[in-house]
Amino acid sequence: MNPLDIILIIIAVVTVLGGGLYFLARWSQSKVSEQQKLISSTSQTISIYVIDKKRDNIKNAGLPKMVTDQMPKRANLMKMYFVKAKVGPQIMTFMCEKQVFHALPLKKNIKVDASGIYITNMKGMKTKEEMKKLKKAKKENNKKSN
Repeated sequence: MNPLDIILIIIAVVTVLGGGLYFLARWSQSKVSEQQKLISSTSQTISIYVIDKKRDNIKNAGLPKMVTDQMPKRANLMKMYFVKAKVGPQIMTFMCEKQVFHALPLKKNIKVDASGIYITNMKGMKTKEEMKKLKKAKKENNKKSN
């Protein structure tokens, strides 16, 4: 085999892999958008008192058996974000997104958008840009006061 044949084979393999990854990404993106539509259509605003929050495996989170049985196999290996909260007289365990998890304050009443046991948004949560502006303003006020 001459070097030109080897280079052509490598280019063909890379092209096939690139095409496969492109179509896999499109397929997974469509599935994610379908799930987001379903989550947003069933979400409701509730008031919760956050007791505890942790990042753990599904097995250790204390979710009902029915929920853990419905999870995909790969989800059992991943660590997810869980929030233990009091909703009315009940204490429940919720799953949540990473940005919401970090924004949730402990030992406080807050309003969240939840879809089943999944917390999607917190009312009054600030974006990263808003947080940066607040930090800048706070630094400027400290400089002016000193």
